[in-house]
Amino acid sequence: MTDRLILVVDDQEHLRELVQACLEDLGGWETLVAGSGEECLQIVQTEKPSAILLDVSMPGMDGIAVYDRLQSDPKTRSIPVILLTAKVLPSDRAKFAEMGVTGVIAKPIQPTSLTVEVADILGWDE
Repeated sequence: MTDRLILVVDDQEHLRELVQACLEDLGGWETLVAGSGEECLQIVQTEKPSAILLDVSMPGMDGIAVYDRLQSDPKTRSIPVILLTAKVLPSDRAKFAEMGVTGVIAKPIQPTSLTVEVADILGWDE
């Protein structure tokens, strides 16, 4: 029984499924998935996720653009966002922190430690 709902946004279906399986099976959390930034923004109009795992590199609207849109809307501004990105340079981490991103998880993700990373970033203790 959990009231934690995580929205997973990634354009790669196999990665969405992997992350979703980890969060549900290992974390015991509920998940929603979106395959694009546009879909993410539609979902948050009707759902209230506890957090969003957001891929940075997506065609069309990338994760940074999605994050900016989430931040500009008072209804979604308070949702913690964790970026999923393959490119995590120290300068990127600094830029993301400046933007107010809750956390960053590097790809490729480690399925066994993903839920621990997410819980640590969000301050959720098991």
